[in-house]
Amino acid sequence: MELRQLHYLAAVVEEANFTRAAARLHLAQPGVSAQIRQLERELGHRLLDRSGRTVTTTEVGEAVLPYVRAALAAVAGIRQTADEYAGLVRGQVAIGLVAGAATEEFAVADLLAGFHRDHPGVEISLTESASEQMLAALRRGELDIAIVGLLDEQPPPGIGLQVVVDTPLVAAAAVGDPVLADDAPLPVTALADRPLISLPRGTGLRAVLERACAHAGIEPRIAFEASSPPLLARLAATGLGLAVLPDLPAEHGAALGIRTRRLADPALRGRIAVAWPADGPATPAAAELLARLRRTFPAVAPG
Repeated sequence: MELRQLHYLAAVVEEANFTRAAARLHLAQPGVSAQIRQLERELGHRLLDRSGRTVTTTEVGEAVLPYVRAALAAVAGIRQTADEYAGLVRGQVAIGLVAGAATEEFAVADLLAGFHRDHPGVEISLTESASEQMLAALRRGELDIAIVGLLDEQPPPGIGLQVVVDTPLVAAAAVGDPVLADDAPLPVTALADRPLISLPRGTGLRAVLERACAHAGIEPRIAFEASSPPLLARLAATGLGLAVLPDLPAEHGAALGIRTRRLADPALRGRIAVAWPADGPATPAAAELLARLRRTFPAVAPG
């Protein structure tokens, strides 16, 4: 009995078809059939019923199948343990990133590049999506890690969080805009009837803005959307409207041609967090990348 024969048997059972199983295994169908027949001869029993349009297990095949799967899982566990002991990480990691999160201060791309250099056997899949969609994907097991914008401080059910960015939100406008005449915090009601420039719907910052406007009894007039805070600032500098974005140093604003005022009633904050399934990452590769993210971007205290 050979391990590959067990692997072929499991594939045929799962596909219920020799041709599809062979295609999945990247093998010729006659070779797969021959190996399973050899296994049946060694065991002295037919394991598969080939008489119908689909392949099914015989009574004996159904009885041995749990042991086949357990043997394959045990071998996979041996390989994984050996890899971990040797400091190697293999596998796949699916990570999600909310629009606007990748900034110079939050250099996710650099971190992923370093991780890939250290663990070239890991395949990294990076997608950009809305925070709500990514949190749902984490719960479904479709993502291993997500970098999301937060509306609330408490993590959603089934999600672990580490807040890595917590900053006040400001209204930014071109120098000379009347809204900048006062340095006091700007009431949210002052945003009424002004064209606003914001991150897209589904981001944490946009959700914070929309909830604040709803509480203030106003309807935000979103004139422009952009995927990153620096682009929001550049649009504001042209006089196209008020940009709502995370606070930035005055010298950075001056270089961009904008000034800012804090938003109040209540004070609004933009939060970004590293998120993962509450019961932990599903694979060692995902666990290693999550640990590196949490070390590189430490938790911040609520503002």
